[in-house]
Amino acid sequence: MSEARDVIRVEKGSPTPEELAAVTAVLLRVMAAAPEEPAPLRPVTARWRRLERAERGPGPRSWQELAA
Repeated sequence: MSEARDVIRVEKGSPTPEELAAVTAVLLRVMAAAPEEPAPLRPVTARWRRLERAERGPGPRSWQELAA
């Protein structure tokens, strides 16, 4: 047979067997509802961009360069 090991440890207090059974049932339900496969990784590229680095049109005084 396999070794018995502690799965749940009570840190403080003294719960009754019924309380431990209720907590165990809730934990088992939550674990059963969790997806088996991990969620896919998010894309590496950011969906935002830094506007100060974006190419912009000519500056507000570019007409002075053309007139000179």
